[in-house]
Amino acid sequence: MKKPQLLSFLRPITTVPHTFLPTDYVYLKNRELHALIKRRDLKAALSLFHNMPLRDTVTYNLIISGFREQPEHALRFYAEMGSLGIGESSTTFSSVVAVCTKAAVFREGVQVHCRVVKLGFSCNVFVGGALVGFYMRMGLSGVALELFDELPERNLAVWNVLLRGLCELVRVKVEDLLGFYSRMRFEGVEPNGVTFCYLLWECGNQRRLHEGKTIHGCIWKVGLVESNVFVANALVDFYSACGCLVGARKCFEAIENENVISWNSLVYVYAENSLLGEAFEVFSIMQLWGRRPSIRSLVGFLNLCSRSGELCFGKQVHCLVMKMGFDEGSEHVQSALIDMYGKCRDIEGSMAVFECLPKRTLECFNSLMTSLSHSEAVEDMVELLRLMVDEGLVPDEVTISTTLKALSVSALSSFTGSQSLHCYALKSGLGGDAAVACSLMDAYSRCGHVDLSHRIFESLPSPSAICFTSMINAYARNGMGKEGIAVLQAMIERGLKPDKVTFLCALSGCNHTGLVEEGRIVFESMKSLHGVDPDRRHFSCMVDLLCRAGLLYEAEELLLQAPGKRDCFMWSSLLRSCRVHKNEEVGTRAAQVLLELDPDDPAVWLQVSNFYAEIGKFDEARQIREVALARKMSREIGHSLIEIRQSCLFGKSYNLRERFPLGGVLAHGVAGSMTCDSIDMLEELKSLESFDIEEETEVEELSDIPSWRSEHGGKVLVNIDSFGAAGDGESDDTEALQKAWGVACSTPKSVLLIPQDRRYLVNATKFRGPCADKLIIQIDGTLVAPDEPKNWDPKLPRVWLDFSKLDKAVFQGSGVIDGSGSKWWAASCKKNKSNPCKGAPTAFTIDTSTSIKVKGLTIQNSQQMHFTISRCDSVRINGVKVSAPGDSPNTDGIHISESTNVIIQDSKIGTGDDCISIVNASSNIKMKRIYCGPGHGISIGSLGKDNSTGIVTKVILDTAVLRETTNGLRIKTWQGGSGYVRGVRFQNVRVENVSNPILIDQFYCDSPSTCPNQTSAVEISEVMYQNISGTTMSAKAIKFDCSDTTPCSNLVLSNVDLDKQDGTVETYCHSAQGFPYGVVHPSADCLSSTDKISQVAHSTMEEDIPHTEL
Repeated sequence: MKKPQLLSFLRPITTVPHTFLPTDYVYLKNRELHALIKRRDLKAALSLFHNMPLRDTVTYNLIISGFREQPEHALRFYAEMGSLGIGESSTTFSSVVAVCTKAAVFREGVQVHCRVVKLGFSCNVFVGGALVGFYMRMGLSGVALELFDELPERNLAVWNVLLRGLCELVRVKVEDLLGFYSRMRFEGVEPNGVTFCYLLWECGNQRRLHEGKTIHGCIWKVGLVESNVFVANALVDFYSACGCLVGARKCFEAIENENVISWNSLVYVYAENSLLGEAFEVFSIMQLWGRRPSIRSLVGFLNLCSRSGELCFGKQVHCLVMKMGFDEGSEHVQSALIDMYGKCRDIEGSMAVFECLPKRTLECFNSLMTSLSHSEAVEDMVELLRLMVDEGLVPDEVTISTTLKALSVSALSSFTGSQSLHCYALKSGLGGDAAVACSLMDAYSRCGHVDLSHRIFESLPSPSAICFTSMINAYARNGMGKEGIAVLQAMIERGLKPDKVTFLCALSGCNHTGLVEEGRIVFESMKSLHGVDPDRRHFSCMVDLLCRAGLLYEAEELLLQAPGKRDCFMWSSLLRSCRVHKNEEVGTRAAQVLLELDPDDPAVWLQVSNFYAEIGKFDEARQIREVALARKMSREIGHSLIEIRQSCLFGKSYNLRERFPLGGVLAHGVAGSMTCDSIDMLEELKSLESFDIEEETEVEELSDIPSWRSEHGGKVLVNIDSFGAAGDGESDDTEALQKAWGVACSTPKSVLLIPQDRRYLVNATKFRGPCADKLIIQIDGTLVAPDEPKNWDPKLPRVWLDFSKLDKAVFQGSGVIDGSGSKWWAASCKKNKSNPCKGAPTAFTIDTSTSIKVKGLTIQNSQQMHFTISRCDSVRINGVKVSAPGDSPNTDGIHISESTNVIIQDSKIGTGDDCISIVNASSNIKMKRIYCGPGHGISIGSLGKDNSTGIVTKVILDTAVLRETTNGLRIKTWQGGSGYVRGVRFQNVRVENVSNPILIDQFYCDSPSTCPNQTSAVEISEVMYQNISGTTMSAKAIKFDCSDTTPCSNLVLSNVDLDKQDGTVETYCHSAQGFPYGVVHPSADCLSSTDKISQVAHSTMEEDIPHTEL
């Protein structure tokens, strides 16, 4: 509604004396006007008003009162009254203030208040009561209470206005409300039914059963239980809200003459408490007694169907609604129908109800938007918002908050979209609404802009407990646990009571940040200080926090105290942590409990099996696996199509015993001399042979993008220069890149552009997801790091450009990522032994991400490692160039850790350390067409340092050139470790002047001091070298230096031809078992015989114990 600007010209007037006789013209016309208004014939009343040549105060009082439902007209009449010099009466002011209250127009209401004071009506009880109600409606309870205290006389109507205003406040305490009630009685004012209805309503809202029963006793004393049906129904509602359905039923039965309202109240009560049988029983009896169902009872049934998902029963209620004609005239029923279909996931039903509405109201639009949000139809919600505006409806706080919530959790999550809705909320005066503010805080925090969430929170004049909870959750979501705890403390200091959700958000923040002590304090204070009983969610969060910190015994003790039945989730979390921290005692108990809780879940058996394998108890792991096999467990993993030798296999699930069919072996005429075990083992290795990497056909068209919306697939260009970047290589462009990232990450189909021929100086920064769909980072220019180690950000000592939590993102371009590492290298202890040994940043990191592509980039001169892939799945690297001087220390090219399904192809790498290094918890790594040199070659490891467990499986290198590297194809492990390396294949590799072309070193020691001798070691088996040729700088061209206690097994050499310039080459074997076949030079006869292989290698551990975490 457009706020009227009509009261500014009110001027002092003189009151016209009322000296008219009853026969006077004005008096008669006023009576006629009153009759028309009483019949609600406003059109005729307005016509009569305009045709009256003379009007007095009563005339204007009548017309203002008649148009109170149309505030703009009512205020215009009041302004006209003042401009004509007609004096106001107490009735005038009461009516006008009531209009301002209803329309929530603050400025006009204050102007009227000034007029009241000027004309001396402020002490009038009726005018004063209206002003108290107005300021209560505006949320200014302090002003309202001051006006209330200044009234010389306070009647029952004024007291009821005050009590109603207090009940509508979010933060009112029942004790304060009852205090005013006691004061009212002390002043001699007797309560009526309305008074008790307000008190019972608030007691029910706050679930204050004891105080409500006290009010019930007062009602009984004054005799209103039987005589006032509204009070009786309020009692029914109160006991229902407190969960005391017995009390609700007794109050209903105490009513002597139950009317329709009583019956429908009881039906609604049962329905709201999800008691369908009882509700239907009362509903049937009500109709037998001739009572007609009302809208309230039918809405109760519809709400019950919405919560329980009873679509069939909901449709039956819909039929009854149509039969009784409630579907046409009641917005409440129409809204409930739309909501019922939406929550039952029948969005077509919601749309059908909406389309059949004779008049589409704002409430019905909001219900449909809520239904669409349940079905995650965000695009349809946006279209519906446009339709709402087109039809002339003004979105309210429900519309804005619903749209924001849907946008923030959807794939269309957009920072700019949230900003647009924020601007609209501010312009329409909804920025201070609690629901809108909370939705904005949530939306901004999901986009990573916690600072904006904090600004919104700080702008709220009186934030409620829900607002505090939203702010705590925003901090928790972004790993800012300490800030969340500070907000919780401020909330408690303001006298607000945190609930279970508040504490859960605070504990979640502690969990994400690792704040163990703070988490303990919050958890223990729930019951002791705030009277909130922690449920399983709080226990689960706390157990996970303790597990992450390695406090496994304390976590187990707390887990046993959790209320309710034991579930698998917390015990599974405990077992995972026991694997990480190698706690056999607690892990064994957790494994036993898991198997007892859910013996039919194959995932449980796999997790238990993996735990035993992780701690080195392979026999127990195999036994668990065999039991699972005997129980014939299988897991549904979707459909797959596998082509093997021109035949297709189609399957829906896998069994734990099944393996893929394998092709035969072509061993160049030597297969007949092998034992059966040797051939079986060779077939296992041959299964890695099918290595055809699918060539990429997708080409991202990014050139010549003229504006934000391009012609190429609707992409959105986000240029770093648009955010104030200088691009001169000297000015700090970190902030510009961060802002550009925030926009690109939150915008679907965006392209973050680093323009060519420009250099951007960027400090250490973390870029966090998740981001919107189809994000492209187009690097055509140069990103350069600060070159001075002393000025590096101490909060990020080991990273420079760190990207995490991304999905389906693409990094591409012809640009350069330059680490400026020369001063870092000079400060390394490997360069100068007098320097302290300390870590340095990695130039480019992708962490905890899936389905990532990196194409065409150059990464050079990193401070330490150049490119790290950590905890990722499905990463494809194509055409990347990595370069650094050969004497730069620890500058690995591409480092893969805890990642699966990684493909590297057509890449050229030359550094001062490993060209490609693959370390723990990595599986299914494929490399093709790789050029390496200078550097330390292609390495698996190092693994097993500090007695740790290292696992690497399924690694293939196909088609590579290694030139003048210090090592070639290397597997390196420390003494004392555990785990295994299996399923490795190197093929079609050319080495040129390479030291140690083929090397397995289980005595690796990269330490200033001597490494101690230890008996355990990482197991190495099933490694194949095929078609390896070239020249070596070492006399020992092939070196297998394996552990005495854990020999290398199943090593295969096929068609290997390595030569040295002077012709002196040999193979060195220590505790190595395997065999050569085909042409192998130098001879590898030192490998143990195949008879030993048949004794040692029975069935592969990889088949027996799958590691699901890989």
